[in-house]
Amino acid sequence: QVQLVESGGGLVQPGGSLRLSCAASGFTLDYRTIGWFRQAPGKEREGVSCISASGGSTKFADSVKGQFTISRDNAKNTAYLQMSSLKPEDTATYYCAAAPKIPMDGNSWSDTDEYDDWGRGTQVTVSS
Repeated sequence: QVQLVESGGGLVQPGGSLRLSCAASGFTLDYRTIGWFRQAPGKEREGVSCISASGGSTKFADSVKGQFTISRDNAKNTAYLQMSSLKPEDTATYYCAAAPKIPMDGNSWSDTDEYDDWGRGTQVTVSS
């Protein structure tokens, strides 16, 4: 059974930080591109970041560059999204997803159709 489980979400004040985790079971992440997506109420799901199978290449949406970082620990079969300087507009449900190894050039990384497996999401709320 292939499963991805996100954790680490919650309520945080503006300017605060959270680290989200994505733990895989039933398969290895070693040969997968890992993406993080988010969806706010009434909005389309959008790509936030991704990391290549080796961890050597990363991508970020313009809206979060310099604010979020992505990493992975293949030995733990887990990926992470570190979120800092959070703003109310970062409020959303955050999802991790796994895809076959894909090119890191262009915008394919942010296409939801590229990803085969999805977690059920974790809620992040930024509010005072």
